[in-house]
Amino acid sequence: MKNKFDRLADLLGAKWNQIPDSSRKLPFSLKNSQGMERTFGMGAPRFSIHLTNDQAVVALSTLDQEKIAKAYLEGDVTLEGAIMDVLSLRDLFTDNKWINFAWRFIQPILFGQVKSDKKWIAQHYDLDAEFFQLFLDSRHRAYSQAVFASDEEDLEDAETRKFEFVLDSVKAKPGDHILEIGSGWGSFVEFAGQRGIRVTSLTISEASRKFVQEIIDSQHLPCQVLLEHFFQHQPGFRYDAIVNCGVTEHLPDYAGSLNHYQRLLKKGGVLYLDASADRTRHSHGTFMNKYVFEGNGHLMVLHEYLAEVAKTPFLLKGVWDDRHNYFLTCREWAKRLDRNLEKIEQKWGRSLHRTFQLYLWGSAEGFNSGKLQAYRVVLELG
Repeated sequence: MKNKFDRLADLLGAKWNQIPDSSRKLPFSLKNSQGMERTFGMGAPRFSIHLTNDQAVVALSTLDQEKIAKAYLEGDVTLEGAIMDVLSLRDLFTDNKWINFAWRFIQPILFGQVKSDKKWIAQHYDLDAEFFQLFLDSRHRAYSQAVFASDEEDLEDAETRKFEFVLDSVKAKPGDHILEIGSGWGSFVEFAGQRGIRVTSLTISEASRKFVQEIIDSQHLPCQVLLEHFFQHQPGFRYDAIVNCGVTEHLPDYAGSLNHYQRLLKKGGVLYLDASADRTRHSHGTFMNKYVFEGNGHLMVLHEYLAEVAKTPFLLKGVWDDRHNYFLTCREWAKRLDRNLEKIEQKWGRSLHRTFQLYLWGSAEGFNSGKLQAYRVVLELG
């Protein structure tokens, strides 16, 4: 009778043999704590999966993505080799996400969208700012895709190019008043404010608000940061432009957000947004929704978004494909995260490092393989 390890290895082997794309069938090995090993594919293994205990064998045997990810976060599973290579296996596993999926949409009904958003955003963005600065670019602390001139360009220079593109797109000049949706760690406030542009930045994360306010105060920037949800913002005047870097994913009501943009923007004003994207809604798996980004948001679905744009006075000025840019960005974030492994584990624990390791390397693999897309979109209010 075969033992649990051999049964698991047979199961994985059968699934692995079903992968239709031979370029994605990377050789790998599976090992357990008793020294047993099974190798899959031809040639030297590109990576190894180590099962440290029986719980790891049970988790992997479920073929459930969330259970396997949890086993990795808790240390039952360890990995050796490039994480992006390991993540090429994720299509072998299922994602039983429907209970979690349903609860994401029940919460806004029970508690309201704004209140639910505040809770969900805090889960991610209220983490220590020092943690994010260990992997974001050191010049701007930007948490959205950069625009690279080449694959070898520094992340810092690529993020600078991105913000130059943003200001050019919205035709910004000194004295203009721009609304920013999502403050992050002050990257746009600082970049625009240093050029004499007034920015009102909205965030629903108190940690983000405090961090950005310190930047404004220390540099005497002509900007303000408000702890306020986008849909609650009623300033009593219209802005020259609106900038949204990476927040469209958290605003799933396309018609509602576009209508609110119209109320906030001057006629002839420009809306810039960028977002990670997919071909269908709600493609995020349970791991992402449970451990990284809670909420009822989803990756941008470009054709659905533009269908809603067509119902408004907005004029489409341009769409830019940023899939490769986001791959390069996530890959560099992930490399920097891993370079700071020891510091992160000492200060915040192994689980946080592994959570973001799966998130960032998984995103890089998704953009590189074409599972994910990303776009910059520029609209002008006619």
